[in-house]
Amino acid sequence: MIKLAPSILSADFSRLGEEINVVEKAGAHYLHIDVMDGDFVPNISIGVPVIKDIRKVTDMTFDVHLMINNPERYFEAFAEAGADIINFHVEASQDIETSLRKIKVLNKRAALTIKPQTDVEQVIPYLESLDMVLIMSVEPGFGGQEIIIDTLKKAERLADYISNHNLLTEIEMDGGITLQNVNQVLSSGVNVIVAGSSVFNTTDVSASVRDFYDEFKKFGDN
Repeated sequence: MIKLAPSILSADFSRLGEEINVVEKAGAHYLHIDVMDGDFVPNISIGVPVIKDIRKVTDMTFDVHLMINNPERYFEAFAEAGADIINFHVEASQDIETSLRKIKVLNKRAALTIKPQTDVEQVIPYLESLDMVLIMSVEPGFGGQEIIIDTLKKAERLADYISNHNLLTEIEMDGGITLQNVNQVLSSGVNVIVAGSSVFNTTDVSASVRDFYDEFKKFGDN
């Protein structure tokens, strides 16, 4: 199943609850929530208190993307705040296996993220423990960047491995995805599409969500 995960990094924070309700009613499956520490990436975004508050207004699956160093320090806090998927970077963790076990003990879905320059082979050893892999198709830390097309090769490699080993791991991609290039992204094997500006920075957020799902249907997705 192909899913849309609107990224609230591009939402209007003065009316965040309302915008979340709009994408939920329009049919989006996941809500992508970027957490940045100003250290692992050169920007700072929201944290536990905001996630705790928006958890009150929606039942959407919270895909919490931790762009922070030593992310395992905060797994429990984000789990308690309402995260459903805890998504951390290969490049930021000192002990990936232990981190994945911690997430599972918290009864949350586990995901690993790689930057555009990180070899996709680094996630292969952990796939049997993963619910999802996030491939960054832009440099993490800022919204509004153009997609790095070469990252689609990583998705193709990952999709082949998952298929050949009969795994159920989802492949997510984040960065520069628009209605104009989403078909190319889906063709690489990605099934979870993160979209920020292409959803929230439009004249009709609800229509933008529906437009993405119309594109998904071209791949036989219902």
